[in-house]
Amino acid sequence: MIPAAPLALQPSPPPTLQPPRWQQQWRDAVRDPRALLALLGLDTQAAGISHAAAAQFPLRVPQAFVARMRRGDLHDPLLRQVLPLDDEMRPVPGFGLDAVGDGAAKTADGVIQKYRGRALLIGTGSCAVHCRYCFRRHFPYAEETAARDGWRDAVAAIAADPGIDEVLLSGGDPLSLATGKLAELTDALAAIGHIKRLRIHSRLPIVLPERVDAPLLAWLRSLPWSVAFVVHANHANEFDTAVDDAMRALREAGAQLLNQAVLLRGVNDSVDALAALSERSFAAGVLPYYLHQLDRVAGVAHFEVDDARARALHTELATRLSGYLVPRLVREIPGDTGKRPL
Repeated sequence: MIPAAPLALQPSPPPTLQPPRWQQQWRDAVRDPRALLALLGLDTQAAGISHAAAAQFPLRVPQAFVARMRRGDLHDPLLRQVLPLDDEMRPVPGFGLDAVGDGAAKTADGVIQKYRGRALLIGTGSCAVHCRYCFRRHFPYAEETAARDGWRDAVAAIAADPGIDEVLLSGGDPLSLATGKLAELTDALAAIGHIKRLRIHSRLPIVLPERVDAPLLAWLRSLPWSVAFVVHANHANEFDTAVDDAMRALREAGAQLLNQAVLLRGVNDSVDALAALSERSFAAGVLPYYLHQLDRVAGVAHFEVDDARARALHTELATRLSGYLVPRLVREIPGDTGKRPL
């Protein structure tokens, strides 16, 4: 009997590498104001959208965040945060390009040092969502990000100042960087012995919770410092079960979670809205931290709440909630040694 010839094995095709889900969702973000309104069943003519404002500061909003907006409601508090309106194009005295003095506080490319012991590192200009009230909407990211030279100048500037014991990762949004890039940065920072804490400011866990994936959590667990993670949520409706899961995962990875909100007219300028935000964020394991008065950057005046009303809202909020649920009402003043309480 002649033995059968062995079957020739065909080489398997190389596996197709799929991008992380959050990066695919990033690419699928809504970028056209008319498309956003159509998704929500809204009339584009009645909305007062500004194509000039969208050209100056483009719309970008993840589908996951759009899904939390109320259909048919032009005044939805989440929609108001991202929709470019005619109001943005009206010049208002007192509103400029650098409302918080970032330029004067620059110590190296992408490094801003305003307060004693702290250095803020701008790793990228990219964000998953373009919030219309953004105080860095006019920031020259092309010239001023720390990643331009592989972090060398930024890390050297921080290493040269032994008084810096806390580094803040900001942007843009630092979590828009791939986790490998974040690890490159923190590996370099880990060689600096005088750093004690890392603070991460990010809106991605709120607007794109799938960013909190296994590689990111492994990176967080590997960090040699205490980590404060400041999420940016302005309304209770920004939280859903996916966000809750992301917050839980961040806590379990060892991060202390804080929320920093901005007081915005038409979004959260009522005691009911502010109380609901504090209660909902705390239910997700996030401690209310700051309630910021609006930074007066050009194009955002229609969001401003005057100081007298802001104080009245904050005072009433303190009568309604336990003390640990009441964020500090503050404003950033260029040249001050810290955030100024109101």
